[in-house]
Amino acid sequence: MPLSARFNIPRPLKRLLPTTLFGRSLLIIILPVAVMQIAVTWAFFDAHWQAVTSRLSEGLAGDIAWAVQSYEDDPSPAALDKLAKRAEDSMSLSLAFQPGKKLPTGHRPSLFAALDRSLQNALEDRLDNPFWFDTTRYTAYIDIRVQVPGGVLQIYALRDRAYATQGHIFILWMVVATMLLTAVAILFIRNQVRAIERLADAADAFGRGEDPDFKPHGAREVRKAAYAFIAMKARIVRHIEQRTALLASVSHDLRTPLTRLKLEMAMSEPSEQLEAMKGDLSEMEHMIDEYLAFARGEGGEDARIVDLSELVEGVVADAERGGAMIETEITRGLEARLRPLAFRRALANLIDNGVAHADRVKVTATARLTGGVEIAVDDDGPGIPEDRYEEAFKPFSRLDESRNQNEKGVGLGLAIARDMARGLGGDLVLSRSMMGGLRALIRLPG
Repeated sequence: MPLSARFNIPRPLKRLLPTTLFGRSLLIIILPVAVMQIAVTWAFFDAHWQAVTSRLSEGLAGDIAWAVQSYEDDPSPAALDKLAKRAEDSMSLSLAFQPGKKLPTGHRPSLFAALDRSLQNALEDRLDNPFWFDTTRYTAYIDIRVQVPGGVLQIYALRDRAYATQGHIFILWMVVATMLLTAVAILFIRNQVRAIERLADAADAFGRGEDPDFKPHGAREVRKAAYAFIAMKARIVRHIEQRTALLASVSHDLRTPLTRLKLEMAMSEPSEQLEAMKGDLSEMEHMIDEYLAFARGEGGEDARIVDLSELVEGVVADAERGGAMIETEITRGLEARLRPLAFRRALANLIDNGVAHADRVKVTATARLTGGVEIAVDDDGPGIPEDRYEEAFKPFSRLDESRNQNEKGVGLGLAIARDMARGLGGDLVLSRSMMGGLRALIRLPG
């Protein structure tokens, strides 16, 4: 059996374990310390404290047995006074005779039951008379009563004659030491985890297109990972800059001959062939625009807080000027952190897609209960089968069986829109619309 399978943690126990690095690191340190402290404490009580307490209890029981036997040998008042004085001076025992009394029937258990059992066993071994004792009524004394002829002999003994009373100091030191070790572990682990959290936050911010001001912190391994991240960030930024420069050059080089062709067609005699050529040229220009938009991605645009309600209304207004009829339900005052040009292009693609394949299109912009905003584009068109939602996001994907092919489309609209949303820390999902067609839902963080 493989070693990893042999030592797998049971699933119920795994659910109880912490999921964070901080919690797991703390558990790795605190659990062995706690087990060690418990083992040391148990060994102390079992091998030392109980042994010492047992000997002390046996010594006290022997003194009490001597006092009881001496009283029974001569129960006269004069002998009792002499016995009480001798017990007080030699054994720190306080004796008093209660004529006609009986032993109490109730018993209040001590917090440390094992210590009471030790004294109980010692007295049973040394005394033949019935007895009763109480270790809880007085702080520094133990009340011991022995049934003798004619009454009860009451004996008060110092507590430290029966118990090793300094054991609680050992427990206190163990608890204080554990707390100090835990505090030190929390401080050191927290510093190491904070360095990893900074690295994760910087990576997340860079993934959203931001330029985080990040400096390596923490242990050597964490710093090594941080320097690797900084080097990777520099390579990615350099690659984006080179790609942007290349795209600018390609865009210029492609548009120059297209402009010359447009001028030549404008100067040519009108004909059906010329109109067809103009249509092909327009389609080619649109395809180039979409290819460049997809390849450019975010295009170096910085994300900022914008009035989302106004931005959505502007995109809808642009679509309506093109002849589209769009229903809207937009909450006023919505704000979101995004790249305005990239968002306008993505939302316009979704609206154009709905207009091209449906009779009714509705745009909704609302705040989410869990934070952030969401923009939905619903239509009443034929929709897309649920099992092909992910395929629809693939670049250049054309789902001709489900939705009529857009004359100018090249299958990049949904891919561009989802890249935009994910680049901002959100997402774009497809689902069945309440209107009967497709719903494209953009979720963005606040």
